[in-house]
Order: sequence, then C-alpha cells, then structure tokens
Amino acid sequence: MLNGLERLVGVWEGTGRGVYPTIEPFTYGERVEFSHHGKPFLLYRQTTWTDGADRQPLHTETGYFRPGPDDGVEAVIAQPTGISEILTGSWDGTTVRLSTRSVGLTPSAKEVRTVERILEVGDEELTYQLWMEAVGQPHQIHLAAHLQRLPS
Repeated sequence: MLNGLERLVGVWEGTGRGVYPTIEPFTYGERVEFSHHGKPFLLYRQTTWTDGADRQPLHTETGYFRPGPDDGVEAVIAQPTGISEILTGSWDGTTVRLSTRSVGLTPSAKEVRTVERILEVGDEELTYQLWMEAVGQPHQIHLAAHLQRLPS
C-alpha cells in the first residue's frame, strides 16, 4: 500500500542548521512525526524550536506523503507562513527526493519559487536537506538536520 514508505513511520528528534544569504546562520531543535492510519498515505508533522534550554517555537509544517507512479512519491506540505508545496519525486527504499511541481503563496507570504527536499532514512536515523530558490536568491541549501528515531 505504501511501497516501503512505512520505513518513515515514527517520531524523530534531533538538531539542524539553517543558512541562507538573507539571514544569519542558526541551529535548531526539531521533531518530525510520520504516522499511518490505514490509508495509502502518511501524515507528516514537523516542529522546530530554538537550540538551547528555552526551546522557543520556530517553524512548523504539516502534510501528507503518498506513493506515486513508477516507485515515485508525492507530497503536499502546508506552512502557517502562507506557503504550500506540491512535490513529486523518487523513493528507492532509503532516500526520498522531492522537488516542487508548484508552490502556492498567500498574498503576505515570502516569495518561494522552488523547493527540493532530500530525506535519507536508516533504521534509527533520519537526515534531510532542504534546498530552495526564494526571495530573489538562487536555488541553494537552506536547512540540514540529523534526527534519531524515538522509542515508541
């Protein structure tokens, strides 16, 4: 039903680093949850917070991942900042590679033109990179994180 995407199911937590020409580099804590409820898709939820003891909320997003044609994968991701992504890509059993088919923006959202997400999953770790073309800057890395699977 999920063509192996069930490997993503679980709660993952760790740290990441963000860079982009328009901001100062930063580090953050992160929790990602992929859950399955018997339908041919995974529910995806992500939250981040400031690195350190105070753990102030930063970014959050939610969406769905599902198998696509020819061992592909499709995702729909929404952010409270007024950005929504429709992504398609590949899944080889360990790596999800997604790129935008379209980006939806509310009138007050920052301009995002392209997004690329690369997730690598092992038995107990999940790493990812997020690349984007946004706010007049060329396509480049924005985020990278290393997460550990939490006990269920």
